[in-house]
Amino acid sequence: MGKTVTTYLIDGDPKGTRYAFISNKICQMFVVPRSNLSYLNEQEKLQKPAFYVLIGEDDTTKPQAYIGETENFKERVKDHDSKKAFWQKALIFVSKDADMTKADVQYLEHKAIAEAKKANTFILSDNKQTPKAPNLPEYQRDAMDEFFEDIKFLASFIGCNIFEISQPKCEHLFFTKGRGCCAKGFYSSAGFIVLKGSIIAKTSVPSLGWQDKRSKLLQEYTEAHNDQLILTSDKTFSSPSTAADFCIGSSNNGWLVWKDKDGNTLDSIYRKQLE
Repeated sequence: MGKTVTTYLIDGDPKGTRYAFISNKICQMFVVPRSNLSYLNEQEKLQKPAFYVLIGEDDTTKPQAYIGETENFKERVKDHDSKKAFWQKALIFVSKDADMTKADVQYLEHKAIAEAKKANTFILSDNKQTPKAPNLPEYQRDAMDEFFEDIKFLASFIGCNIFEISQPKCEHLFFTKGRGCCAKGFYSSAGFIVLKGSIIAKTSVPSLGWQDKRSKLLQEYTEAHNDQLILTSDKTFSSPSTAADFCIGSSNNGWLVWKDKDGNTLDSIYRKQLE
């Protein structure tokens, strides 16, 4: 089923301050870069109860985030601005209609931290504990569950996969081996997703151009078990070749080395579909 998302670029910059909402839904997401916190002075909605995620993205490491709730984001973020160095932008979620309560945003925080830890796509070093869920009436809990589904959709809409958990049972799986690697994954609109539990080659060949970055990713996404490196969470790569290079530790044509259970290459399944 299709959805209509309205996005307004406050300053005309697609990477700048903006807000978005889904038609016929009450959830509204504001995206505010750290460089433009002055915008909070202009938005009364951001001075009321809100659920929020602080995002820090670094191309060379696993991204970091902080998940929180507040009765006044404008005031709360002052503390984060002075004490948290990692983040570059804030995703702030409020209701377009009636204001949410403190208990509502506490419930959203509880669900969000639990799901983000399950997805394991971001480092949540400042969210050490999952807070207890407040005691909401059943009808309000159901409303907040629906609100959280919209939060996940809007976060994904701008490319933030903090709550995304892969569903490989519904996907066309592909496999690759070599240099001690035995990995599986699937191709999607987000890129090529290597699945948790894949065995990753422990070393890189000298000719691999991004050995240092691969070493950092190995430290953050794998654990040693029985003399093998096991991927501890799903990892999305921008291309099948980058995914294959990471798994095997050498340069590869991912379109050819990823094959399904019948031996069909990724190339034959996806690049030939218009022939």
